[in-house]
Amino acid sequence: MSRIEGQTDLWVNHLLEDVGISLDYQSSHVKNIDNALHSASKRLNGKPGYPEYVGIIKDFLIVIEDKSDISNHVYKEDNVITTDNAKIVPEYALNGALHYARHILQRTSYKKCIAIGVSGNETLHKITPLYVNERGEYQRLPDIESFISINEKNIDEYYLKEVLHEDTNEEKTTAEVLKDAAKLHEDLRTYGQLKDTDKPLVVSGILLALREAESHNFSIDSLTGDPIATDGQKIMKAIEDNLKRSNVQPQVKLDKLLNQFRIITDSAKLNMKDERLGMTPLRHYTEFINQTIYQDIRYNNSSEDYLGRFYGEFMSYSGGDGQSLGIILTPKHITQLFCDLVDLKPNDHVFDPTCGTGGFLIAAMHNMLSQANSDTEKRSIRKNQLFGIELQDYMFTIATTNMILRGDGKSNLKNEDFLTQPAAKLQTDTMATVGMMNPPYSQGSKSDPDQYEINFIKHLLDSLLPDARCIVIVPQSTMVGKSKAEKQIKEAILKDHTLEGVITCNPNTFYGVGTNPVIAIFTAHQPHPKDKEVKFIDFREDGYEVSPHVGLVATSQAKDRKQYLLNVWQDKVQAPISFCVTSTINADDEWLHSFYYFNDEIPSEEALDKTIADYLSFEFSMIAHGHEDLFEGGKKNE
Repeated sequence: MSRIEGQTDLWVNHLLEDVGISLDYQSSHVKNIDNALHSASKRLNGKPGYPEYVGIIKDFLIVIEDKSDISNHVYKEDNVITTDNAKIVPEYALNGALHYARHILQRTSYKKCIAIGVSGNETLHKITPLYVNERGEYQRLPDIESFISINEKNIDEYYLKEVLHEDTNEEKTTAEVLKDAAKLHEDLRTYGQLKDTDKPLVVSGILLALREAESHNFSIDSLTGDPIATDGQKIMKAIEDNLKRSNVQPQVKLDKLLNQFRIITDSAKLNMKDERLGMTPLRHYTEFINQTIYQDIRYNNSSEDYLGRFYGEFMSYSGGDGQSLGIILTPKHITQLFCDLVDLKPNDHVFDPTCGTGGFLIAAMHNMLSQANSDTEKRSIRKNQLFGIELQDYMFTIATTNMILRGDGKSNLKNEDFLTQPAAKLQTDTMATVGMMNPPYSQGSKSDPDQYEINFIKHLLDSLLPDARCIVIVPQSTMVGKSKAEKQIKEAILKDHTLEGVITCNPNTFYGVGTNPVIAIFTAHQPHPKDKEVKFIDFREDGYEVSPHVGLVATSQAKDRKQYLLNVWQDKVQAPISFCVTSTINADDEWLHSFYYFNDEIPSEEALDKTIADYLSFEFSMIAHGHEDLFEGGKKNE
């Protein structure tokens, strides 16, 4: 490879290295590409010419051309990118990239190309990809901030979503999971007449019983509807055996879990044959769960919180007590983002004091296991490095079941009230180097300030080891601190701990709940320096959007947006202040990007024209409806 020269070339190279992409710089070691480039001059004179970067990722040709000035990004005639003008092509990044792509495709057997034009610098830039087919036809794709979408791991999915506009396997699976959840929810209500809180317990219990089928100590065929030895008793025996096999201790914890599952034996409705089904509802549920959910949970290695997903579905259908209790389950992409933002390591001890169904702990467990180098290290992660507390009995049962089903980690889950536990005891019990939390929302008041989200944050920080990383997702109002008590708690946090940054999230992150969340990251037991520059990031455009009948789903931009966020967070790139503001803070400030951000960008002519047009439309509409008095010089309508 030639020596890389120029600031833009170096910056592009860093972006490629960050996501594990290796391309040739102003050359090609691939013989047929090199041969094609011998006549590829952008001057269109048949002489040699080389793009900044070129190479092959899977079966895709990748071409990157860059310019240092953003004004040299692209030139169009009649909205078409020009590649036949010898004066234009050398001057513009996207024109040059398309020129090289077409030239190589015509002279090789490659059929698919991603051609990318880059202009500007790491702070102010445009990165525009084009898909170019074997006939040289191009399709402009949305601008990106990184190259993560085209690395070896992601390029097939990127092509599927962005070029072919088809659902990925993950999206198809998600749709199927939601469809199954809807069917099971309906059946639980129709045949079992179950309360909202009992539905996920029945599902959890059956999942544990199905684990015993693997050791031949339980069989679906044994569920015959016998009125003496009932189906519920057989399932309950399998649950107890599996909890013991999973080494759930002490006995008081085992008894508490078994007591939560008593609905399975105590409900006469569940244990009586239903004429519509020709079997008991319990057998029907067991067959359905075995065919759908169980295989996904048992054999899927992702950090997906399937039981949490089902629980969320039950709540969304029934409008149950989840929201009234402040319980808002955290989406998978947020639990995974938490692990990346705190740079989770396999030797970390992770503590979630309001663990719900265990989503953060499952994500942390899989993240740490993926980095572990030995079976001994993996056993320690599962047994000694994951800690959770959950107040609600049934949520604690679901979390324990979830952890068992996903590969252990349940040993250190406790059914307690986090706020009543002394911070010093939690610190020594967990030795936590990382705290993760999505606390109960909107439970605090002037009469009960301990329930404010900001107080949960302080108690978690106090409960961690010195220098531990703490990351939480809370409503924006938490970072404002409207009440006197909240401001005092914010002041106490800064006295003992350091705020590293606050990230404003997509308003639809908790779709259907109506909460605008932020992610806040702290360092525990390090008093906040007065001159500390804190990062405030606007990450509302995170690449996720609401899909009808499915909910929040990732677009092809999601990986790119996440990578950009991580690059900014880790100081790998500089971002415009519209994305990231750094500022010193005090307790009275609103710890939000919107509080510190001042828009110093000059509006474009297009934006000005649109504003004027909008105003004129408004004025015309008001006058037409007899409200000319709203405008200077207008007569009052009498």
